Amino acid sequence: MAVEWERIGQPAFDRIVEAVVHRVYDAAARVEAVNGRGGDDGIDIKVSHGSRIRVFQLKYYPDGFPTTSHKGRRGSIKASFTRAMRGAPQEWVLVVPCVLTPAERTFVRSLADGLAVEVEVWDRATLDDLLAVHADLEASFTRSQLFEAAKVYGQERALLMGGVDDVSARVRALGGQADGLDDHWTIDSARQGDTVVHTLRGKHPRAHEVSPVVFTLTGIGPLAPEQSEAVRRSLGYGLDEKVVLPRGAVEKVTVTGPHFLARELESAEVRWGPAEAGPLAGVDADLVFLDGDQVTASYPGTLKHLGLGSVGRSVRMELAGGRLQLLMPAPPEQAASLTFSFSLEGLEPAAALRVLRLHRRVAAGGAFEVRTDVGAVGGGEIPPSPEAAYGDFAQLQLFLEDLEVVQRHSEQYFPVPDELSREERIALRVARLLADGHCVICPFLPEVRLTLNGRDTPAARALLSGEVQPLHLPCGAFAVLIAGRRLELGPVFVSHPEAAVAADSRGPALAALTAERGDGVEVGVRPVGGGRFRLILQRSTTATAGSGMTPVPLGLPGYREPR
Repeated sequence: MAVEWERIGQPAFDRIVEAVVHRVYDAAARVEAVNGRGGDDGIDIKVSHGSRIRVFQLKYYPDGFPTTSHKGRRGSIKASFTRAMRGAPQEWVLVVPCVLTPAERTFVRSLADGLAVEVEVWDRATLDDLLAVHADLEASFTRSQLFEAAKVYGQERALLMGGVDDVSARVRALGGQADGLDDHWTIDSARQGDTVVHTLRGKHPRAHEVSPVVFTLTGIGPLAPEQSEAVRRSLGYGLDEKVVLPRGAVEKVTVTGPHFLARELESAEVRWGPAEAGPLAGVDADLVFLDGDQVTASYPGTLKHLGLGSVGRSVRMELAGGRLQLLMPAPPEQAASLTFSFSLEGLEPAAALRVLRLHRRVAAGGAFEVRTDVGAVGGGEIPPSPEAAYGDFAQLQLFLEDLEVVQRHSEQYFPVPDELSREERIALRVARLLADGHCVICPFLPEVRLTLNGRDTPAARALLSGEVQPLHLPCGAFAVLIAGRRLELGPVFVSHPEAAVAADSRGPALAALTAERGDGVEVGVRPVGGGRFRLILQRSTTATAGSGMTPVPLGLPGYREPR
């Protein structure tokens, strides 16, 4: 049913045109509907495509704008056009719900005489054509018309005027009709956009035995390596993964079974996956490492899948932060295949360290089993990985251990950060060594600031003269900033065996001290030779040793030790 333009009125006309303009231009341009019809700018809808501007002027004139009647309409159109030209658009479109006469069309096009603008008209024929292309819009705006007609025949329900309740009733009724297609099988249908998906469902547990449905794939290949592997894992070992064979990978799909299903499909995309979980899926399980009969390590998890295929069996197990997949050929003399993948995302350092230790166990090789309450469901012998595979993980383990110690010391717990800057990594290492009670050289501390109390003493003058001397001073709370979090470590001692007041601080400080204005004056003290100060937590047993404290190295691969 077409829109009855002469009956809908100005507000409905505006809404329909706005919807059509959005549908036509939204994909490539920015569409703006301007509030206030006939406003000062003469713009009802503005379409911007880069620097190109297209203006739409809406005039609800169902019977046009002839010169014999409605004489003010042409003046209104011209006034709107003139106001719109202030914005210098490249195109101006008049939208009206009527079919223009030649004289009316000539009048509109004459508006552009002498101007660098294209003038176009969207009349009733143009609007009808656009709504035919975008049929869902037309259906949306003509529902009330259809409802009035449907009431005559008592068909309000067919138009779903009851909303979601009517949709549910119609779907159930359609499902009931589908149930009558076969004694053993039915289909559950769902709409996903413009695609209708049918799911085959047995009416009873023995449907596949009484009335088997067989899918035969003809002319498979050639397949990409990852597709071939997916087929091997799924069909050969019964692994619960979705497999997709794109169009062209299969020449023909033949479906045999009940008459309503039987068909041949050519150049079809084929997808399959597990219909349901196995009997033990979801039960607790342990990944156990063995030395003979002795259990050397055990990690808890959940058994997610047990599968059986034409080649052998499959086991999939999930652990905190990790996932194990085991493919076991039926002949026991053939080697099994084990894949272990892990992610530290969202884990705190202690849990991440456990995952990393599990990975090292797998890399080290040896005998293992996946055990449940009913016994072992899989296992085998893992060959050891090359020693080179341990390098990166050693640094990762050191980082996690540092973070775990510092979090525990400061009682601030958070997941492992995705990344740290070079400075944050060094600061974390410094913090971990301090938490362990060590003295450490802080690479970020080339100077400390001391505040004079104003007393003119020989010791103060010796210090301000630049005399080299040991420094061992208490300092308030010390903290490091890691991943945007401030981790407090506690009070520290700042120490160095050879320190002196910086040359640029000496003169002004001595002058202030001599003039008895030294109280509150700050001076910078630096290690001799451009080194860095040492730190140790005040609670450490060696903290009172002063200059006798020996710093430990940072021990970070790839970082030069500070001095």
